[in-house]
Amino acid sequence: MYIYNVTVNLDDSINEDWIRWMQQTHIPEVIASGCFTSHRICKLMNVEDQGTTYAIQYFFNALEDIERYQKNHAPRLQKEHLAKFGERVVAFRTMMEVVT
Repeated sequence: MYIYNVTVNLDDSINEDWIRWMQQTHIPEVIASGCFTSHRICKLMNVEDQGTTYAIQYFFNALEDIERYQKNHAPRLQKEHLAKFGERVVAFRTMMEVVT
């Protein structure tokens, strides 16, 4: 099993709108791609950055799944996220393999 992790730091002024949009719109669209089996949202604690930081974790079974997502779905979904929240959000992405 693998995890596609998106770490996001956002301005506190958009926290409620961002969470609602992620839960009601963005994450359901990501899951609807058929590339992921599940997800979770984690809020980072003890972070000294300004704003609030979240880690959104999407679980997938095979590397082909993430390749398909990145090729066929990610560009559009990331563009929509940028259009909605612009510079008030900074994100970076990592992939992890679940070892145990």
